[in-house]
Amino acid sequence: MNFFTRKQQAEPPKERNEIGNRALKENLAEAALGALREKDDYGNLAYTKVEFGYLFQVEGRGTEALFKVTTDKTTVYFAVQGARLMRLNFSEELFQTTVDSFLELHG
Repeated sequence: MNFFTRKQQAEPPKERNEIGNRALKENLAEAALGALREKDDYGNLAYTKVEFGYLFQVEGRGTEALFKVTTDKTTVYFAVQGARLMRLNFSEELFQTTVDSFLELHG
């Protein structure tokens, strides 16, 4: 016997790839720089680089993103889930593996 309705089985959340959304990327980068400022993770922002692995809007969940910020002192990895910005303890290898896996499933 099937306990799920057809609607529950048939419709995964709708996703939109937002990697080209400059305004959204700038907002997330600014939030990340605020977090870096609190921890003294940079001396000079002149050569700071932000690289997004993925950036999606998911219906019912909001923003899903993984990105890194490289400063004159360090590289810091961030994830976004909904309205939460989280600093991660990632290596470059884990970042790439996670991005590749996410894009394979959602790209």
